Amino acid sequence: MPLKIMLKKKQLSAGRVPLLLFLCRMISALEVPLDLVQPPTITQQSPKDYIIDPRENIVIQCEAKGKPPPSFSWTRNGTHFDIDKDPLVTMKHGSGTLIINIMAEGKAETYEGVYQCTARNERGAAISNNIVVRPSRSPLWTKERLEPIILRNGQSLVLPCRPPIGLPPAIIFWMDNSFQRLPQSERVSQGLNGDLYFSNVLPEDTREDYICYARFNHTQTIQQKQPISLKVISVDELNDTIAANLSDTEFYGAKSSKERPPTFLTPEGSESLKEELRGNTLSLECIAEGLPTPVIYWIKEDGTLPINRTFYRNFKKTLQITHVSEADSGNYQCIAKNTLGAIHHTISVTVKAAPYWIVAPKNLVLSPGENGTLICRANGNPKPRIGWLTNGVPIEIAPDDPSRKIDGDTIIFSNVQERSSAVYQCNASNEYGYLLANAFVNVLAEPPRILTSANTLYQVIANRAALLDCAFFGSPLPTIEWFKGTKGSALHEDIYVLHDNGTLEIPVAQKDSTGTYTCVARNKLGMAKNEVHLEIKDPTRIIKQPEYAVVQRGSKVSFECKVKHDQTLIPTIMWLKDNGELPNDERFSIDKDHLVVTDVSDDDGGTYTCAANTTLDSVSASAVLRVVDVPNPPFDLELTNQLDKSVQLTWTPGDDNNSPITKFIIEYEDAMHEAGLWHHQAEVSGTQTTAQLKLSPYVNYSFRVMAENRIGRSVPSEASEQYLTKAAEPDLNPTAVEGLGTEPDNLVITWKPLNGFESNGPGLQYKVSWRQKDGDDEWTSVVVANVSKYIVSGTPTFVPYLIKVQALNDVGFAPEPAAVMGHSGEDLPMAAPGNVRVGVVNSTLAEVHWDPVPLKSIRGHLQGYRIYYWKTQSSSKRHRRHIEKKILTFQGSKTHGMLPGLQPYSHYALNVRVVNGKGEGPASADRGFHTPEGVPSAPSSLKIVNPTLDSLTLEWDPPSHPNGILTEYVLKYQPINSSHELGPLVDLKIPANKTRWTLKNLNFSTRYKFYFYAQTSVGSGSQITEEAITTVDEAMASRQVDIATQGWFIGLMCAVALLILILLIVCFIRRNKGGKYPVKEKEDAHADPEIQPMKEDDGTFGEYSDAEDHKPLKKGSRTPSDRTVKKEDSDDSLVDYGEGVNGQFNEDGSFIGQYSGKKEKEPAEGNESSEAPSPVNAMNSFV
Repeated sequence: MPLKIMLKKKQLSAGRVPLLLFLCRMISALEVPLDLVQPPTITQQSPKDYIIDPRENIVIQCEAKGKPPPSFSWTRNGTHFDIDKDPLVTMKHGSGTLIINIMAEGKAETYEGVYQCTARNERGAAISNNIVVRPSRSPLWTKERLEPIILRNGQSLVLPCRPPIGLPPAIIFWMDNSFQRLPQSERVSQGLNGDLYFSNVLPEDTREDYICYARFNHTQTIQQKQPISLKVISVDELNDTIAANLSDTEFYGAKSSKERPPTFLTPEGSESLKEELRGNTLSLECIAEGLPTPVIYWIKEDGTLPINRTFYRNFKKTLQITHVSEADSGNYQCIAKNTLGAIHHTISVTVKAAPYWIVAPKNLVLSPGENGTLICRANGNPKPRIGWLTNGVPIEIAPDDPSRKIDGDTIIFSNVQERSSAVYQCNASNEYGYLLANAFVNVLAEPPRILTSANTLYQVIANRAALLDCAFFGSPLPTIEWFKGTKGSALHEDIYVLHDNGTLEIPVAQKDSTGTYTCVARNKLGMAKNEVHLEIKDPTRIIKQPEYAVVQRGSKVSFECKVKHDQTLIPTIMWLKDNGELPNDERFSIDKDHLVVTDVSDDDGGTYTCAANTTLDSVSASAVLRVVDVPNPPFDLELTNQLDKSVQLTWTPGDDNNSPITKFIIEYEDAMHEAGLWHHQAEVSGTQTTAQLKLSPYVNYSFRVMAENRIGRSVPSEASEQYLTKAAEPDLNPTAVEGLGTEPDNLVITWKPLNGFESNGPGLQYKVSWRQKDGDDEWTSVVVANVSKYIVSGTPTFVPYLIKVQALNDVGFAPEPAAVMGHSGEDLPMAAPGNVRVGVVNSTLAEVHWDPVPLKSIRGHLQGYRIYYWKTQSSSKRHRRHIEKKILTFQGSKTHGMLPGLQPYSHYALNVRVVNGKGEGPASADRGFHTPEGVPSAPSSLKIVNPTLDSLTLEWDPPSHPNGILTEYVLKYQPINSSHELGPLVDLKIPANKTRWTLKNLNFSTRYKFYFYAQTSVGSGSQITEEAITTVDEAMASRQVDIATQGWFIGLMCAVALLILILLIVCFIRRNKGGKYPVKEKEDAHADPEIQPMKEDDGTFGEYSDAEDHKPLKKGSRTPSDRTVKKEDSDDSLVDYGEGVNGQFNEDGSFIGQYSGKKEKEPAEGNESSEAPSPVNAMNSFV
């Protein structure tokens, strides 16, 4: 069905109104055009409770609209206010606003009262709220004499404020004489009534200037109470003071200063009542005294506190619940607790409510004879009373109107006439306030009119809702229909949404939503229509967002922001920093899609936002820049707790430069032994600022600290003061102690000496001790100077010794060192390995076994066995030459090993020797062995000579490594046809003593591919490949040459050339005249399907490949001019005829790449072919 807007029907109870009223229409608030007659409507008025500044003129607002324009009158305190009789009161022209000029003369108090404005024209009268006008007041404190307060430490105290009653109420705060706010805490805090509460006093509370201030914001004044003096003293001081100066009655308070459980200072008792109005903020307060200071907790009995509306103030002494409703009524309990006990107080809360709207009455526009209703429905606690007025007069005493009927909170109109026009007021009131609403009934007969401008253009971003306005008016209320396009049907509700105000909503606008839309308004008095236009635009999107960046100070950072937008919209790209403008600094530059910041400083850190705005939408993306750097160096180094072997170092960290400090590195300098050199002392966590450092004796220490974060390490701090430790005996002995002989009869003892830092005192020396490990000899010792070596002579060969090296200085010896084992000098082994055995595994591998030599004959540390092996001669008589010896060493005590990489069919010899630290022992007897035959290597070369029409001659050199006795050669060959397919394979055996072979009965002018290898009794060796072509038939070549030299052929070619020349001239002339000769376009559109490039992905010719290795034919394998091919150069050579996309074949398979007008980057080597180019093929390629 067509999408229409109709007057909604309101359903009422059949028992209350006649059945006819079910057809009554309810019209939502409808704006009546100002050129039509209408009752007054109040548009602006002063607040109900209007507090004025007595120093300024009083302005009481009352604005209204209507047709004819309304006149205004006022009442004051319920009686007519004649403004003409008061020279200080004027009414604003064209308005009901009153201006009372009290700045010239008069007092604001004179004009206190309740004001009400009435706006009236021929259609009715509207009234304002009752406006209570009161001047603000900021009275002074009454003068009073405040006695000084003296309290015992720990007692409770309440300093009263009792501010004067002002209008509006004052804001209270406590300060001192210097206008500094007094500090507050759980112990000391200000109550809701302004008093200052002390749960217990401390001596630090003593002062003479506790001053309560009252600030009256309306008049911008602050009033001050007299200062209060407080002195907190101990018990002994209090007794002396009372005895000397005060009577008992002058003493403030009498509570003990001992610890005590809590009691409430406010509220009093265990229960209290609290009443609050709906919508206000409920504030409940409990302040307790006690020692220690009590802590306050809040609960709601039989319920929970609302999570999102509950707040704690004043150190949890005040509970606040915002926007209270009737559901917040109940019992609330505050609990005060300390270590000595707990106390609670229950506050019973009742939430009352001033009237609030359920349904407020709305203006009615009816045509003569129509029906309607005014509804005024309100709620409150207690439930409000509903009263109706018409034109400002109670409806009970207003002139009777037969078209209306009052039913409680509803007025029902039926069969209205023009005289039924009036303004009705609904008043809902209870003891806590009132609501007043004006709603007119305007009876008009008007044909439809559309208020939206014609041909309005709406532009909407795709996938968003499109709202097309059709503001209308008419009486009776028109129905609205929407159409799309000039001949479109009415739009339906399954896709569109029609709002009561006539607006058409397209929930998700798409590109096809673009077009012209027509709004049609109809009622019984006529019809009106209006066209609007809709354009759908692509959304603006940020396709590349700026990214989070962490950069080091002084470097450069770049943020990228790429925006995609509708081509008809012009975006504005703006960069922001922390939601503000970029700094005015040349270091910031914007280049197309990038924001670049050079020489980044700490202040550049923050959030950078790329905002793209068009007239229809806006998008933004942000990224955070964090500027980091290595930390600043620590400072203020201080040495404390200085002991003989430890000291405490403290420091103050420098700025971490936005990268947390992970650790501190402490270094020391020994000014006595290594001045200027800094050594690592310790590392501590980045959260520490103190380190306990272990020290060595006899060192003049200075310390420095470096901070380290993820970026790097700071520069060192300034050096600390120097600290010299006392001398002591060495703590350490030398390390790396070794005993190794350099000769068979000595023992060289070496060690790593202590450095000056480790010496612990002056006069560093070493006590060197040794004895044989397996003997009963006593230790032999010698004290040497600060050296690192001592040589013991006259020792037996390779005997184990126990060795000790102990440090000592002028103070004493280091701890007893542990003994280490060493050996006197080694000598060459005396025996050779025996029982050497050789087992041949295969033609290239043999296994050797031997018996170990006796340990005593080694005379040193066994390092392994060494095999010397060599080839004495090849079993083949052709290769008999000496090869140098090879060596394999086997570590440790192994007694066997493998010899790899042997030459097949060869005779070898070997021997074995034992090895120690001094060198090799004597060799074992030589052992010989033979390797069996293997497969041969490929023939050394293969070349093809003397090609004829039907024969080819092959010449070759034998394999360089026959690896046995050659039994025969194998030759395989096959033809290659014009489509590069391989023909049948022919297999031929050739005697081993041959190096030349002629193949006969071959096809003329045919390419052949050859595979050639040698064999031994073991098997076949590697093959070598080659290609060659038999010669061309001379008769056919002669016929082809004759065709190319015929006169008719030459004439035909000349004619073609002349025709091409004429076409070029015509094309040139037409281009000079501005014409377009579409030869190129036609050629592009009708490309020759016969001439297509090869595959672009691999540059090959398709199916042809080497049958042996399945690899594509390679470039550079054509036969050189001398017809000689190396084994490694024997790849297929057909690719030379067409590389990449330039090589092509004609329909008959003839190659035409050389005529394609393109050349290879580098011509392949050996492109000369034994097959001469055919003139016929050349002609075919040209055509």
